[in-house]
Amino acid sequence: MGCDTEVERERIDKYEFNTADKRIEVYPSPEPDSPIVYINTFEGEGDNVCRALENMDNPAFTLVAVSGLKWEHDMAPWDIPPLSKKSIPCTGGADDYLRLLTEEIMPRAEKMADGVSWRGLAGYSLAGLFTVYSLYRTDLFSRIASVSGSLWFPGLMDYITSHEMKRLPDCVYFSLGDLERRTRNPCLKTVQESTERIRSFYAGHGIDTFFRLNPGNHFKNADQRTAAGISWILNRQVKGA
Repeated sequence: MGCDTEVERERIDKYEFNTADKRIEVYPSPEPDSPIVYINTFEGEGDNVCRALENMDNPAFTLVAVSGLKWEHDMAPWDIPPLSKKSIPCTGGADDYLRLLTEEIMPRAEKMADGVSWRGLAGYSLAGLFTVYSLYRTDLFSRIASVSGSLWFPGLMDYITSHEMKRLPDCVYFSLGDLERRTRNPCLKTVQESTERIRSFYAGHGIDTFFRLNPGNHFKNADQRTAAGISWILNRQVKGA
C-alpha cells in the first residue's frame, strides 16, 4: 500500500477523484490481485489510517477512503430523531449512498487496482453501523469491520433478526471503547450490550466474529482503532480458503 512513513510522512502515494460531492482516495496495492478495503471517513482520515496500517504486519492490499459524506444522512439506514438538544436527526440515506458507492465509486476505484481478490468494508461510529447494514443490502463485501459502530441505533436489532444477509461474510470484526457505554443518554448507553448481542447473533449463525474492547471513550485513537480492525480482516485465515 502506498504510504511512506519513514522518509516523508506527508508524502503518500495515492490516486484521487471526486464524484457526487464525495472525495475518493485510492491507496493502491504494490501487488496484483490483492484485497481491497473501503472506508467511509471524515476528511483527511484516509491518510491517518494508511499511516497506522503501515506500522502493522499486513498482506498487500488496496485501501479506498471516501470522504465528503453527509454523515447523519449517508450512513443512516433510516430516520431517527435527535438524540439530544445538541445533536441533529439522522435521515436515512444509506441505501442511496450504498448505490453510489457500489455503482459509481467502486468501479472507478477498482480500475486503479491491478485485480481484486476480495472486498472489505470498514468504518467508525455511524460508518461502523453502515458496514453492518451493508451486509443486508449488497453481496459485494466479504469481510467487514465495525469500529466503535453506532450499533445502539434504534430498530437495528429488530432489523437484523428479521432480515437475511445478501451473503454470509467470511468474518466480521467489532470493537468498542470500554468507556463508551458510560453516558447518561439512554440510547447511547446500550452500545456495548447491542454490539455484543449482534456479535453473538452472528456467531450463532456460523459467522466468524471477533470483539475487541479498547481502553477509552468513543473519541480515543479512532484512526488506530480503525486500522486495527482493517488489519484483523486482512489477516484472518478463512476456513476452506
